[in-house]
Amino acid sequence: MVTTSRSAAGQRPAATSGDGRPGSGLRIRNLSKTFAARGRPETRALDKIDLTVDHGEFLAIVGPSGCGKTTLLRIIAGLTSPTQGEVLLNDEVVRAPRRDVGIMFQTPTLLPWRKVIDNCLLPLQVHGRVDQAARERALNLLAGVGLKGFEDRYPRELSGGMQQRVAICRALVSDPTMLLLDEPFGALDAMTREQMNLDLHTVCSTRQVTTVLITHSISEAVFLAHRVAVMSPRPGRIIDLVEVPLPASRDLSMMDTEEFTHTCARIRSHFQHAHGKAGTDD
Repeated sequence: MVTTSRSAAGQRPAATSGDGRPGSGLRIRNLSKTFAARGRPETRALDKIDLTVDHGEFLAIVGPSGCGKTTLLRIIAGLTSPTQGEVLLNDEVVRAPRRDVGIMFQTPTLLPWRKVIDNCLLPLQVHGRVDQAARERALNLLAGVGLKGFEDRYPRELSGGMQQRVAICRALVSDPTMLLLDEPFGALDAMTREQMNLDLHTVCSTRQVTTVLITHSISEAVFLAHRVAVMSPRPGRIIDLVEVPLPASRDLSMMDTEEFTHTCARIRSHFQHAHGKAGTDD
């Protein structure tokens, strides 16, 4: 098991879950996943993953394509079962999707016939939990990512970046204990992606939600995360846990610092050594 200690610079204060209960975060123990198809050799996607994410921590996971990053995220979300090992969220074994986990994928998947506010409220509406307080929470989230005044627009009236902001708000509207992000900004242009990173950092810092981000971008991982987990080629293993030596409050100017550059270089070296060239973006 690879471990590192948390630095004071990037450490988050102790926090509670959305309903005020203390949370103990995410624990992944001896987790492996093998896929079997009739007439084909088994494929071992993940091998003996051990990982701890403290409550309120932002962890980014990077690795080469096909290393099992998305499979790992789906297991954490309860969408896929592990072959071996277990995932615990706030000391409870994850066996199925949970209401207190928000998920955001690469595409925003907004319903085109629903207005922005209604797309944002969809997770609560499914469970019959939409009231005035929920509506106010959704409006505050939208305002926090620069979408005040767009509540009654339809997805087709928004840019790609704006649609992703709605997706972030939808994932957070139920006050989740944990937020899971699977390459959410990969399809955006560079400038929009930087702004989305700022928006995501602001939202996660304010709400102190435990966050796990899958990304191919090393610079994105270092800018957003407290720690970066580096995965090996398939079968995916955690081969390094890199502490990010940046302050908890961040802006884009930090990408020009020596600490940022050195951290990116450490992560990139794993892929250069494995393939003779960088195996991820940036």
